[in-house]
Amino acid sequence: MSLFSSRLINNMESENQTGVSEFLLLGLSEDPELQPLLFGLFLSMYLVTVLGNLLIILAVSSHLHTPMRFFLSHPSFVDICFTSTIVPKMLVNIQTGNKVITDAGCLTQVYFFMVCICMDNLLLTIMAYDRYVAICHPLYYAIIMNPRLCGLMILFSLFISIMNALLHSLMVLHLSFCIDLKIPHFFCELAQILRLACSDTLLNDILMYLVTRLLGVGPLSGIIFSYTHIVSSILRIPSIGGKYKAFSTFGSHLSVVFLFYGTCVGVYLSSAATLSPRRRAVASVMNTVVTPMVNPSVYSLRNRAIKGDLRTLISGTFSFS
Repeated sequence: MSLFSSRLINNMESENQTGVSEFLLLGLSEDPELQPLLFGLFLSMYLVTVLGNLLIILAVSSHLHTPMRFFLSHPSFVDICFTSTIVPKMLVNIQTGNKVITDAGCLTQVYFFMVCICMDNLLLTIMAYDRYVAICHPLYYAIIMNPRLCGLMILFSLFISIMNALLHSLMVLHLSFCIDLKIPHFFCELAQILRLACSDTLLNDILMYLVTRLLGVGPLSGIIFSYTHIVSSILRIPSIGGKYKAFSTFGSHLSVVFLFYGTCVGVYLSSAATLSPRRRAVASVMNTVVTPMVNPSVYSLRNRAIKGDLRTLISGTFSFS
């Protein structure tokens, strides 16, 4: 009897694990009446995000020799990739009513999501350093922020982002999953996938904890360090006009920093303990959809140089036509 029971348990385990070929993305709501509204809302937000960030890229494309504009073009490109990794699949699922995503598609979403969010994080740190050098060491700005250093910082950030995402993705491949593969989210998030695993995820959890602390606390500490010295330098400027001019050079970047880290903390720290998985998915909209959509407006409204580039681009387009 005990031999039969052990064989039965082994058979059940082999049927309930591995062999996974697809997941189910439950989305934000299962109410059929809300699906047209969600489709129209997220399609509009996606189009605004893509067009807004493309405008920023086109506006600064003729001034890429300037470090500020060179760095600004990369977050705009990353934001387009960020939303394109998530929103199109979500729109297809809403339109067709089919919530299935293949294991390869799910892992691809995890990979590119992690590349983009890590790249965004590191780019904000680089841009904070750029503003620190521009305000605290203006006489040496052209020497320090030379094209070679700017290119190396971008390549190093990209390398770190790719390696981080690749490491997490390879760790997921070694997991076995149960039959009930429903993800209470509108995209494949690493934390949600780990909860569906039947095998031990201790190594995955440790890796995610360490990397989050390293790539979260490290860059944020660099940003705080940069802005502490920036504010200290600005306070020593005697004239109010000089202080305002100095603030205008980094006001847009500081706004994006607050928006990025504010939504990340709200979604991935506080919501983990206080919100249900479905409510956490709703909160994630701020981080994954709203922030990339708002960033172009923040950069263009709070930065005189970018506003000038946009006016030149628009006037040049209309005069050409």
